[in-house]
Amino acid sequence: MLAALKRRGVEAYGFDPAQRELAALRGDGFARLDRAAWSGGEDGTVQGALEFLGIPYTGSGVTGSAIAMDKLRTKRLAGASGVPTPEFVVLRQSADLQLALSRLGLPMIVKPASQGSSVGMTRVERAADLDAAWRAATQLEPVAFAEPWITGGEYTVAILQGAALPSIRIETPRAFYDYEAKYFRSDTRYFLSLRSARRG
Repeated sequence: MLAALKRRGVEAYGFDPAQRELAALRGDGFARLDRAAWSGGEDGTVQGALEFLGIPYTGSGVTGSAIAMDKLRTKRLAGASGVPTPEFVVLRQSADLQLALSRLGLPMIVKPASQGSSVGMTRVERAADLDAAWRAATQLEPVAFAEPWITGGEYTVAILQGAALPSIRIETPRAFYDYEAKYFRSDTRYFLSLRSARRG
């Protein structure tokens, strides 16, 4: 990210909170910079720290980031607002696995509640594989859930200042657009829609 900004002529500086306290951003001239941008930290934590330090930043705010990173909270809010979302079963204990099978059927997807980049997700096609999928998800965090597998195209749409940017269709030969397909595969394909953005 830093190299890309510099190539575009942006006066940009690197800062690694693994090496220095985040509060150091208030000094060293960082507080007078126009914006902070970062990789990772999608759950609102970095955003909250930057707001506390009085440093403007790119991307979504604290509340939006914290809610959207929690898939269960997002689903519950969407449902309460009348936005359709697939049925789900929270998997707290092994007894919940049978409930998921009877309520959702197969295939299904098992997800940790608040991981990004499809980390810990497993597509389950056989009942015998559900326990392993649940255990893989809960190795990352204690809360996991299952949803029915939804067949269809995969699209991503970015929102910039209230306007939807052109949609991007994603295709991968893997079972789904998982971490491997996102970051390491050379056979993942992206198709940009040329339809103009609409303000929503």
